[in-house]
Amino acid sequence: MTRQELTRRTLALWCPDWPAMAAAAEADLPPLHPVAVLSANRVVACSSTARAVGVRRGMRKRQAQALCPEMTVVAADEVRDGRLFDPVVAAVADVIPTLEVLRPGLLVIPGDRAARYFGGMEALAEELVDVVSACGIESQVGIADEIFTAVLAARRGHQVEPGGDRAYLAGRPIADLALEPSMSDPSRVELVDLLRRLGIGTIGAFAEMDIADVATRFARDAVLAHRLANALPGRVPSGRHLPAELDVDHTCDPPVDRIDAAAFIGRTLAEKLHQRLRDAAVACTRLTIEATTERGQQHSRTWNCAQPLTPETTADRIRWQLEGWLTGGRRGNSRARGQVKDTRPDSPIVRLRLEPVEVVEAGALHYQLTETLAGGSAVDPDVEERARRSLVRIQGLLGGDAVRIPVLSGGRGPAERITMVSLGDERTPRRDPSAPWPGHLPQPTPTVLVETAISVLDALGQPVRVTDRGAFTAEPVTVRLSETTGGGKGRKTSWGLCWWAGPWPVGMDRASAAGTELIARAQVLLDDSRALLLCYRGGEWIVEGVYE
Repeated sequence: MTRQELTRRTLALWCPDWPAMAAAAEADLPPLHPVAVLSANRVVACSSTARAVGVRRGMRKRQAQALCPEMTVVAADEVRDGRLFDPVVAAVADVIPTLEVLRPGLLVIPGDRAARYFGGMEALAEELVDVVSACGIESQVGIADEIFTAVLAARRGHQVEPGGDRAYLAGRPIADLALEPSMSDPSRVELVDLLRRLGIGTIGAFAEMDIADVATRFARDAVLAHRLANALPGRVPSGRHLPAELDVDHTCDPPVDRIDAAAFIGRTLAEKLHQRLRDAAVACTRLTIEATTERGQQHSRTWNCAQPLTPETTADRIRWQLEGWLTGGRRGNSRARGQVKDTRPDSPIVRLRLEPVEVVEAGALHYQLTETLAGGSAVDPDVEERARRSLVRIQGLLGGDAVRIPVLSGGRGPAERITMVSLGDERTPRRDPSAPWPGHLPQPTPTVLVETAISVLDALGQPVRVTDRGAFTAEPVTVRLSETTGGGKGRKTSWGLCWWAGPWPVGMDRASAAGTELIARAQVLLDDSRALLLCYRGGEWIVEGVYE
C-alpha cells in the first residue's frame, strides 16, 4: 500500500447500541439487563438482550414492553450519551489525537502517520478495539476509503479493499442510506421509502441512476445520497484538534458594569486570543464567550461563523453579547420595554473568558455548499459572500440581534416551523423538527407566510364557519378581503373558489373570549389560480399562507 493510499483510508469505530449502553451505565444496571431508549414514545435504541426477544427501533412503548415486560425504559438524553462517551474519546485520543466524533458512540479517524506507526490500519484497528475494551465498552471497526462506507463497514466489522467502496455498497439494501442519522438529512427516510416503492432496492441500483434525473425528480438531499452511493471522493475526517492553552481568561479589576468599559476589555481580549491563534497556526470558526459576575452569575453564548473570526469580528461579538446582557434587552422601542423580562446581571462583571470551540487551518474560508440542479443555476459564491459581508456590516452597526435568519423548527402551522436566530448564533430551533407533530400541515408548505383577516362566504353571502365537529356550516363559494385605502375608505375584494379542501381540526383555542373553541385549517383555490391556506380561530378566518 502506497503512502497516498494509506492517507486516503478512513477508520470508523462504532460502539453498538450506545444510547442504551449509556443509559444502563448511568442506572448501574447489570450487563445483560434489557434496556430501551425512547423518544416521542417510540424506541430509538435498545440493548442486544431486548433485541433478542423482538424489540426493534420504531416500536411503540406499549408494544415493546409487551414483548419484554422486565425491560427498563428510559428517555433519550443526548447530554448523557455525550458525557459518558467522553472517556472513550479520551482513551482513543491517547492513541490518535486527531479524530472526529460524528455522534456519541461513533467516531472516525484519518489514515495518517499513526497507522504507519502501528504498521497499518489493521494493526491500528486492533489497538483501538483493545483500548476501548479497557474502558469496559464493546466496539467494532470498519475500514474504507470514504467516511460513509467506513461507517457502514463498522457495523459489520468489515475492511473494504482500497478502491472497492462502490462495489461494497452496491449490494447493500437501500435502507442503509438512512441507517446512520449523523450522516443523513432527516428527510432521508422518506427518500429511502420512495425509492423502495419505485422498485430500487439496493444502493447499487440507485447509484446507476443518472445524476440529472436524481436532481430533477427528488429533493436536494437525494443528490448527496447519490454521491454517497457512488462512493465519490468527499471530505476526509477532520484531523485538526484544538491546540492547548488557546483559552483567554481576564479578571476585571475594578469590576465592569458599563458597556464602554466592557467593549474596551473585549478589544484587548480579542487581540490576545488571536495572537494565540496565530502562534498555533489556526483560525477560530466557533467561539464561546463567558462572563461571570461578583455573585457568581454566569452568562455564556457560543458564536458560530461561516468564515474564520478576525480580531475585529471577535471584539464585535463580545460587545454585542455584553451589551445585550448589561442592558437586559431593554433598548429600542420604549412601549415594548415593559414587556421584556429583565435579564440584567445581578452584580458587576469580574471575569471574562474566551474559549475557541472549533478551529481550522489558518486562512481557511468556509462557504456554504451550493448545488446546480438540472435546468437551474447555482448561487455565485462571490455574490453570496458579498451578501453575507453586508449582513455582518449591518449587524455591526445595529447590534447582534438586528440581523436574524430563519431555521427550520418543529410545529404544526407554517409560522410555527420557523425559528428566527441572530446571524452568527447557533442555529438551534425552538422545537425539534424531527419530532412527530400530529395535525401538522402536509407538504407542500406555503411559499409566502402572511396573517391577514379574510371572510369565507357561502352561495347566499353568509359567513361560513366551522362546527364543533370539524365541518363547514355551509359550502364555501367565495372569499372576501376588506382593505383600507389611503383616504381611509374601505374596499372589499372578492374571489370565487374553484376548489377547496378541509377543514382539518388542529387543536383547541383555550384563550378564546368565548371559551374553548376549535382551531381548523383549510385550503382554497381562487379563480385567479392562486391557492391560500386558511386558519379558523376564534370564530374568524385568517390567511396563513399563499401557494405560488
